[in-house]
Amino acid sequence: MASGFFAILDDIASLMDDVAATSKIATQKTAGILGDDLAVNAEKATGFVSSRELPVLWAITKGSLLNKLIIIPIALLLNVFFPIAIKFILILGGFYLAYEGVEKIVEYFFHKPETVHAEEAEDDQADAEKSKIKSAVTTDFILSVEIVIIALGSVLDKTLPIQIITVCIVALLATVGVYGIVALIVRMDDAGFSLIRRSNNKGFLAQFGNLLVKLLPIVIKFLSVVGTIALILVAGGIFVHNIKYLHPFLPALPSIIKEFVLGLVAGLLVVGFVLGFRKVFKRKG
Repeated sequence: MASGFFAILDDIASLMDDVAATSKIATQKTAGILGDDLAVNAEKATGFVSSRELPVLWAITKGSLLNKLIIIPIALLLNVFFPIAIKFILILGGFYLAYEGVEKIVEYFFHKPETVHAEEAEDDQADAEKSKIKSAVTTDFILSVEIVIIALGSVLDKTLPIQIITVCIVALLATVGVYGIVALIVRMDDAGFSLIRRSNNKGFLAQFGNLLVKLLPIVIKFLSVVGTIALILVAGGIFVHNIKYLHPFLPALPSIIKEFVLGLVAGLLVVGFVLGFRKVFKRKG
């Protein structure tokens, strides 16, 4: 009886060792997409009044966890019964990410911001909040698919239990790590003001607090630019790795430029299609 119990413990310890090793490898392979995920979601979680930043971020985080609860079992089942479907899902997701990135560029250069009347500001803020949460959760879904697929691809030679545990650990670390860092970023100014108050606006702490306050808008603007570039790069990376006809495309260019060009072209095509569709729809309406 005792020997059986210790044998079970030995099996569990062996499994945990294998999971630790595979999780480390999977996390390293998803590090690039996690960096893009951070840049994209930090940009999407900012731009709200201070009192709404954390509630909005929590809503996006819950959406991200729900995304992964949906994606992980579907990815595991598709990998067993219909693996080719994963590639098509990734490519469709790539087009969506490319569209989001290019749409931001088009909007920045060609769409002038509309003036908002004071009495409409509160309703507009609520609508903008819901819209941004929905957009963030949708984008997170596509990025989560990429993270889960990469993590799963790194453990395909392992047993099913190890695959399941590894993918779940990477998915959880992705959500907690990314949105934890985003929470720290969006509260930089509050931390700065707190340091200023506690130090009576004197000394090193006050100077550091002022630095945090001044840095926040710069960081947000920087993340907005990086997040847009990340969307296009991730999309291009998906195309390069999953469409074999693109492997020999522009061989002389560095991979990062090649991926950016492909993502940009794909985004422009989708944006053009969407704008054309809207025009036709309006005329019929």
